[in-house]
Amino acid sequence: MFNTTLLFKEMKQGFLQFAIWTLCIVFMLMVCVFIYPEMAKDAEMIEEMNQMFADMGEFSKAFGMDTLNMGDIVGYYAVECGSTLGIGGGLFAALIGIGALSSEEKNKTAEFLLVHPISRTKIISSKYIAVLLQVFMLNLAVVGGCLGASLIIGEDLMCKEFFLIHLANLLLQIEIASICFAISAFQRKSNIGLGIGLALGMYFLNIICNMYEDAKLIKYITPYAYTEASKIVENQSLDTNLVVAGMVVALAFVVVAYIKYSKKDIYC
Repeated sequence: MFNTTLLFKEMKQGFLQFAIWTLCIVFMLMVCVFIYPEMAKDAEMIEEMNQMFADMGEFSKAFGMDTLNMGDIVGYYAVECGSTLGIGGGLFAALIGIGALSSEEKNKTAEFLLVHPISRTKIISSKYIAVLLQVFMLNLAVVGGCLGASLIIGEDLMCKEFFLIHLANLLLQIEIASICFAISAFQRKSNIGLGIGLALGMYFLNIICNMYEDAKLIKYITPYAYTEASKIVENQSLDTNLVVAGMVVALAFVVVAYIKYSKKDIYC
């Protein structure tokens, strides 16, 4: 199914990018968690913030801030950390996906790779598994860092909502990475701008969906629809229909990547 040597090569090649993004995201989330005790001491400020979010109307609704209690650690985490992880994790997934299958032509290493007795199917599988492993490791580091920070400040984040928020973001990253992985099969050079634009575009599409009732069907296009922390906390579950639709989209794009790259003329 995959080539171990190529898989390790991909992991090693992308380690610096993975390490930088992981450290930055974990650091930002841990800082948000560390700030919570000081904010929680001021009950009047929390009440004002909750009221402010409730009074912001469509804007507050667009970002899912109208139903959460900032005085509660889970509500605070959902607002402050949920959006940071959604944007940061989505951008990271787009970056590692968009360059996965185009890197050999970009780096002029295609000739060296293709003369080895490795089928293109194994090449695709190895690269896609490397992408998934980086996504999984990022999320493990994030969960570990946030739980560690919550223990340090004496707050309990070991709850169903916390893990559902992170599961949703893991699925989001898999979907975005899979879409960008398929796009990379059509590219001869890594188009970072396209990957970043795709991730941010999906994020803003979800905001539009929240603001306009007539745009609800667009939720099936953007994976950010099933990562809305406010709805996860409120319902204590993920939206199964949106998750299934997202995973079907991810699978479809991976199939496209296999088909395209298997028939692609590789320029060395």
